[in-house]
Amino acid sequence: MRSLTALILGFFLDLLIGDPHSIPHPVVLIGKLIGVAEKAMRALFPKTVWGEKLAGGAVWLIVVSLSTAAPWILLHFANGVSPWLGLALETVMCAQILATKSLRQESMQVFEALKTGDLARSQYAVSRIVGRDTARLDEAGVTRAAVETVAENTSDGVIAPMLYLAIGGAPLGFFYKAVNTMDSMLGYVEPPYQNVGLVPAKMDDVFNFLPARLSGLLMLAAGALLGMDGKNGWKIFCRDRYNHASPNSAQTEAVCAGLLDLRLAGDAWYHGVLHKKKFIGDPIREIEDADIPRACRLLYATAFLGLVLFAGLKFCFLIYTSFS
Repeated sequence: MRSLTALILGFFLDLLIGDPHSIPHPVVLIGKLIGVAEKAMRALFPKTVWGEKLAGGAVWLIVVSLSTAAPWILLHFANGVSPWLGLALETVMCAQILATKSLRQESMQVFEALKTGDLARSQYAVSRIVGRDTARLDEAGVTRAAVETVAENTSDGVIAPMLYLAIGGAPLGFFYKAVNTMDSMLGYVEPPYQNVGLVPAKMDDVFNFLPARLSGLLMLAAGALLGMDGKNGWKIFCRDRYNHASPNSAQTEAVCAGLLDLRLAGDAWYHGVLHKKKFIGDPIREIEDADIPRACRLLYATAFLGLVLFAGLKFCFLIYTSFS
């Protein structure tokens, strides 16, 4: 019951304070661990295709093991001192694992920049939340990139970690964050990551398979509650949810595109290389900067539905096991 309480309190703590930049974030530490492990494993394994793939697998095992063990050990000692201390610590951990408020804040900064008409400022703002080359984007491209990242990270940054928190508390939540962060840092098809990043990218696909689809369905329900185009959301979800190199990323992007009557995705530049990408959705109307706050409202509604679903299921499971 303690981990369930920590999840609920952590969810609202995240909405209240987000990720204060003055406080060191555990994901930053995970990122540094990935960098150190990558450098060490590249030096240890042969500089061949298979050697680099094995190095990537070793990095994955090292990072997920330490990222899961460290919070488990901290919580074990905290609970040994006081159950209240353990609850407080796990609540903070849950808040750090979830990214609802920070995702809204960063995307709304793009919206505010677009309202000034300063394209360079808008490009910089969106470069903080997307991996593509933003210097080539016009205002519509900046807006589209922001909406896409809100849609995709509704799954990666909110619903998926919330699911793992509900299943296994903060240690499993940090396990997921390690998996997802490694994909973000290493899961590229361009050199020097195309071999080292293979295992991290594939494992991210595995651990996001169910959460991405749950996120899509929750987003559909949220869109219907918000009065968006639910019929078109379902249509585009069914038609375009695999229009992406990843089997998971387009699940929520397709729903968002359909609910907002937009066409998202398409070709994009990454690290100076043009990637040919399929479109998601139909251009029923032109995208506008107001679509960013619309996507954020969809993010929040989806997050609340996710909390109700996962917390409710965990509560029922705990009640069932207590009487069995």
